[in-house]
Amino acid sequence: MNSSIASFKQYCNSIVQYSRRKTVEVKIGDVPMGGNNPIRIQSMTTIDTMDTLGSVEQTIRMVEAGCEYVRITAPSMKEAQNLGEIKKELRVRGYNVPLVADIHFTPNAAELAARLVEKVRINPGNYADKKRFETIEYTEATYQAELARIRDKFVPLIKICKEYGTAMRIGTNHGSLSDRIMSRYGDSPVGMVESALEFLRICEDEGYYNIVLSMKSSNPQVMVQAYRLLVQKLDEEGLKPYPLHLGVTEAGEGEDGRIKSSVGIGTLLEDGLGDTIRVSLTEEPEAEVPVAYTLAKRYDDRAIHNPIPAVENYPVTPFEYNRRPTRPVLNIGGVEHLIPRVVADFSAKEKITAASFFALGYQYSVPLDKWNITDMACDYIFLGDRTIDFEIPGTLGLIYNHKTWLTQKDKDRAYPFVRAEQYIAGVELSDQANFIYACLPDINDTLIARLKEDKTSVLFVDTYNKHGMAEQRRLFVELINKGCDVPVIIGRAYADLTTEQLQLYASTDLGGLLVDGLGDGVFIAAENCGSDKMINETAFGILQATRTRISKTEYISCPSCGRTLFDLQETTARIRARTSHLKGVKIGIMGCIVNGPGEMADADYGYVGSGPGRITLYKGKEVVRKNVPTAQAVDELVNLIREHGDWIELETMN
Repeated sequence: MNSSIASFKQYCNSIVQYSRRKTVEVKIGDVPMGGNNPIRIQSMTTIDTMDTLGSVEQTIRMVEAGCEYVRITAPSMKEAQNLGEIKKELRVRGYNVPLVADIHFTPNAAELAARLVEKVRINPGNYADKKRFETIEYTEATYQAELARIRDKFVPLIKICKEYGTAMRIGTNHGSLSDRIMSRYGDSPVGMVESALEFLRICEDEGYYNIVLSMKSSNPQVMVQAYRLLVQKLDEEGLKPYPLHLGVTEAGEGEDGRIKSSVGIGTLLEDGLGDTIRVSLTEEPEAEVPVAYTLAKRYDDRAIHNPIPAVENYPVTPFEYNRRPTRPVLNIGGVEHLIPRVVADFSAKEKITAASFFALGYQYSVPLDKWNITDMACDYIFLGDRTIDFEIPGTLGLIYNHKTWLTQKDKDRAYPFVRAEQYIAGVELSDQANFIYACLPDINDTLIARLKEDKTSVLFVDTYNKHGMAEQRRLFVELINKGCDVPVIIGRAYADLTTEQLQLYASTDLGGLLVDGLGDGVFIAAENCGSDKMINETAFGILQATRTRISKTEYISCPSCGRTLFDLQETTARIRARTSHLKGVKIGIMGCIVNGPGEMADADYGYVGSGPGRITLYKGKEVVRKNVPTAQAVDELVNLIREHGDWIELETMN
């Protein structure tokens, strides 16, 4: 972690004062984006584009849910032509929502669509390029020849967009980088950015600027790094500050999709990046819109927050993941591979019994007189002034307010929660672990000196600032710059939120730190926000989404569109029912070849629609079974996982 302050100045206006990045305004029908306009919300239809009335009805449902742009796939000329019919029927019904044509592989369809709708989205990885997973050796001359070929293919679209006033999104996807880009830049955020910039430079050469950019990935870490790097590169090259479309692609469904999307999108919104967002859920598109709205709405008044001290030296590298080095205290912190810990909150619980622990991943068997521990069992419980009178699981630690700990200190795995002023005053401490509570204003030279000397201390950080993620990040900066390697539990408190709000907010607040390698554990205190089980699972979901602690199967499933060849929601549910116990296995579920195998990015196994009633199965990026009948495909996927040694029978887990 040794980047200079210049690095972050180029990717956002400030890391301590909320300030939205000012971009050029892009005209998209009657709904402009960027500039001083609000963050726009969009989604994509899932109906076959040739089903005009079905597409119109779904678009209306999306608009009435709050969608401001509607994207529709146009995989060939006939779908591109039918966009005109869809638009005509929408206008007859009084809906003027801008339509966006989604283009892959087919420049002629893009050129037709650009004459009919308000915006076209192209993917530079496959618009005039190809992906066959081949490594190609280029000289500078042969690489430039490839760029000249792309220019010839791309310029006609630019000229049409200029003539018709059509906007364009140059949308890079991590999983569909071309062989050319992969061969030169690798499978990296750098490759993602360069893929877009090659097309953007051609646009600017042609005097076309009505452009939006995106850097999507199913991995929030990669997605965040790519957007930050894109902004830096735009500034470096003196290019215009184009609006950013934010999204985590193939985020999945339910709470997993919401958490993963919030980690990526929310982290960028916290730093003032993003002019429009799409939450890609394997659900009906109108279900995506309220999630996106909730994420965006949080920043309406964010600029009005308590001041956070400026940073003179920013020690965090924003374009790559580096875990902050910390010393170990019990099972917290230490060497880089040590996983972040989860602390649950029972401090406000009126009565605590063994059954209360079931929600936290611990199951007690009365006949066997033992605890069974699941993969989402919390590591510590903060009890405050509550006490318990039964035998606890052997892997669990209990944290008490200091005064109460004095009455419990002779018990196994009991640790004090000590406020910073108490700690400095010299109260009695545990000789094993002490959780020192502090907010940024508590961090001073005296406290840091004590923390550096005391090898039993774990810092338990909190914030009351509306711009809380930035304030806690500022606290980490202070620790790093002062050479303090104390492990840190990131704490956040919430009250009176819906389940979805809690998932979205906590994923942003905690995830935004974890994706930068900051934090050795998380603590969510949520009053009147939902069940203990949901809160505990949210904490583990955030760690999973940030790739810092894997506790379950990960599903990389696309949100469906008019290209989809099977029912994604039903199929994802069937695959999940069979495979949800395979901790750490990543399964890509893609509706068509456009979104697989490349879009699956780092999935271990892939289930991809290859034709009506037919599925192709992948191991990594390699096709292993073609044209499997849909009725047999889930069984064949299970067999494939078994053949490669990643299958576990449920019986062996119980």
